[in-house]
Amino acid sequence: MAGKLLVYVEVLEGTPAEHSLELLGKAKELATKAGLGVGAILVGHGVRRVAEEVVYRGAEEVHVVDDPRLATYSVLPYTDAAAEVIRNVGPEIVLFSATTTGRELAPRIAARLRTGITADCTDVDIGDWVDPATGRRYERVLYQLRPTFGGEIMAAIVTPWHRPQMATVRPGLFPVPPRDPSRTGRVVEWSAEIEESSLEAAEVIEVRRETRKVDLRSARIIVAGGRGCGAKGFELVRELAKALNAEVGASRAAVDAGLIPYDHQVGLTGQTVKPEVYIAVGISGAIQHVVGMKDSKVVIAVNRDPEAPIFRVADYGIVGDLFAVLPKLIERLGKRR
Repeated sequence: MAGKLLVYVEVLEGTPAEHSLELLGKAKELATKAGLGVGAILVGHGVRRVAEEVVYRGAEEVHVVDDPRLATYSVLPYTDAAAEVIRNVGPEIVLFSATTTGRELAPRIAARLRTGITADCTDVDIGDWVDPATGRRYERVLYQLRPTFGGEIMAAIVTPWHRPQMATVRPGLFPVPPRDPSRTGRVVEWSAEIEESSLEAAEVIEVRRETRKVDLRSARIIVAGGRGCGAKGFELVRELAKALNAEVGASRAAVDAGLIPYDHQVGLTGQTVKPEVYIAVGISGAIQHVVGMKDSKVVIAVNRDPEAPIFRVADYGIVGDLFAVLPKLIERLGKRR
């Protein structure tokens, strides 16, 4: 592969994480557009057997660091291993999922490689870029898209002067590529130099994985409430969700106000969802929230403010007080049943 785009693939309980496979599918799309090859990085112990599955999902090359000292994730040894592979492979672009691991690992690797990184992107693209100051054209520039200025605008960030270009990308934004067992790829095994000081810097005593109590990503219908609902409004939101056999979502403002637990939060700092129907009740429509639900098939907004930004992304809008609108919807659903 002349030029490469690499994806850091996290391994959870012996299988590649779904969010990493999503990113691999997006990487394949970008690579095809720019004439790059797609590769993956696997770091850990017992991860060699995962390489074949990563190939089936679209990687042409899989770089593996399989070492007993990496059996339990620790940020400094993993930084040593991944940074060495990236330095030797010399890719144009490296992408990480914006998970807890990715957010911790990626910036440290970027610092080692003396390159830039954009965190928590909601999309990425690739193309040429012209420096407005010099007129110089740069090819294969990664456009790193994310909300900024408190979520008021969407920014396209580029880092054209250094390689690799790096970004962490939010999970749940892209479809998982189909599994194709007929695909073949090259597996490259590395013996990474891991500093003893990195191994001794921290001792992992116990690993506890907390499962999310509410999985909004797999919900067909979501009824989400904003801070404007208040406690009584959320009672109606839950009642409507029950009538529709739907899950209950919320904006960050509602979670911050203590109206509902964080597991229900949709948006940039919550879950990214793509239900068939998304009903936004009392949600203004700030970019931080919209980026988490904009790919819903049908969006229905209920808000008493006709100028609320949520109506710009809604397929159907109801301007009115939720305490007048929701009881009627619930009553109508009850009659239809």
